[in-house]
Amino acid sequence: MQKILRVLIIIAMLITAYLLVLAWQKDYANAPAPSADAVTPSVSTSTGSDIPTSTGVSDSDIPVATVSDQPNTQGVSEMSQAQSGELIDVTTDRYHVKIDPQGGNVVYAALRDYDATLDSEQPFVLLENSSERVYIAQSGLIDTNNNGDGIDKPQSPANYSYQSSSYSMQDGQETLEVPLVYRQDGLRVTKTFTFTRGKYPISVNYNVNNTTGKDWNGTLFAQLKRDSSKDPGMGGKGALSMATYLGGAWGTPDDEYNKLKFKNFNDDELNASSNNGWVGIVQHYFVSAWTPENFTGKFFSRETANGDYIIGMLSQPIMVPADKQANVTATLYAGPKVQKELGGFAPGFEKTVDYGWAWPISKFLFLILSTIHSVVGNWGWAIIGLTLSVKLALMWISHKSYYSMAKMRALAPRLAALKEEHGDDRMKMSQEMMAIYKEEKVNPMAGCLPILLQMPIFLGLYYMLVESVELRHAPWILWIQDLSSMDPWFILPILMGASMFAQQSFSPQPTDPMQAKVMKFLPIIFTLFMLFFPAGLVLYWTVNNLFTMGQQFLVNKQVEKEQREKAANMAS
Repeated sequence: MQKILRVLIIIAMLITAYLLVLAWQKDYANAPAPSADAVTPSVSTSTGSDIPTSTGVSDSDIPVATVSDQPNTQGVSEMSQAQSGELIDVTTDRYHVKIDPQGGNVVYAALRDYDATLDSEQPFVLLENSSERVYIAQSGLIDTNNNGDGIDKPQSPANYSYQSSSYSMQDGQETLEVPLVYRQDGLRVTKTFTFTRGKYPISVNYNVNNTTGKDWNGTLFAQLKRDSSKDPGMGGKGALSMATYLGGAWGTPDDEYNKLKFKNFNDDELNASSNNGWVGIVQHYFVSAWTPENFTGKFFSRETANGDYIIGMLSQPIMVPADKQANVTATLYAGPKVQKELGGFAPGFEKTVDYGWAWPISKFLFLILSTIHSVVGNWGWAIIGLTLSVKLALMWISHKSYYSMAKMRALAPRLAALKEEHGDDRMKMSQEMMAIYKEEKVNPMAGCLPILLQMPIFLGLYYMLVESVELRHAPWILWIQDLSSMDPWFILPILMGASMFAQQSFSPQPTDPMQAKVMKFLPIIFTLFMLFFPAGLVLYWTVNNLFTMGQQFLVNKQVEKEQREKAANMAS
């Protein structure tokens, strides 16, 4: 029975190590080295050929409608006309955004509350259109059934006029509007970006004022375009940096979260429609997505001829009668995966914080962790508080387990004597051992319970630390300045290994020599694993070991006292 106990403990720990390695391979196998500090890039403005068709997504980026290859240059005389390469600069409390008036697309978005790397003073750049990376948010009005009414043409997106090339949200200002105007032959389209203080969603409204003397018909498209460049959100110190899923995703109220890998963008897998769904691109810690506000969006995805990936949505046909106006609105989210802010964007959008199969555990652990953080103000101390909370929750079961292990440790001399006496008669030895266990009221299997119960918690914590942007670049003390990255000096993994080795002295030693050797090597194996895991995870495991050692020490003292009293009673 004792051998079975040891084997189960070893198997449980090795299974955990194996699952962690699988998760590590999934998350890090293709992880590039961290990028250098971000700087504001030069932004390219050529985006016209990405415009979709309203009759369906073809293999080409070019709509079916026959149009001129010359840019649309009709504008409004009282406003500035876009010059080649000129961008509109927008600064809010959360964003630094650049909008290209040629198409009215967001071609640059830096998040002011997040630094590019741990030691950088530059903001993290989510969207950009540079020589190094293409990742932009596009939207426009295209033809319906090739009727020629659309203002965005292939190779020729609408060329908007604008009042100012620079906008800045002032203190006390709750919203900031950036209007762009297109006018031609009695048609006036005002595309207005609305930024809200303290929020990441950006409203993009089209007001179509039709004075052409005939009905106007068009279709709104809103899409994200990204190349195959690596994920800049995985920056971190060490040879291994934090990387999770990078690819497309979408959701509807009935089917809230679905992944779509880039390699499957041309496979017609995305064929959903919703008036309250979302479609976007997910990367480590950050996400960008579109959601319809007052229309039903038909989702689509495709890979372009030059290897770029496009995912987005089309509205149903929009008809504006002569001498009437109509509004159609889509909302863009381009920001961090902060859980408390994602839920209000669209149903299921909060699931882009992808905890994998451990989602219920990770979600519950994060709730506890964030609650503790709101009190202590430091994520490292919050992890220690979480560790203590878990230990307290498992206190009763752990006490029974450690009590059984202490009793097994006290019985070790008697069990060794049994082996010496009945070594060749395994049946007799097993019978005698079971008699001793019954006499001493010991359950040798009870020692497995704390380990088995902590395995899913440990794995859930791993996924939580990997995916939660709140822990990105979060410091603890001294040399630990990023709990989401590996310990740069390997101090915590070594302390964890040492605590694991010391913890073995409080446990009954296996009588089988081979099992004893395996148990001695486990701390070394786990230390090697933990060298490259997030410091926050290693901190949890180390503190957990220390609390366990303290609890085991007290239980061992209790059992030793009971054994002395029992011996004294028997002697008297």
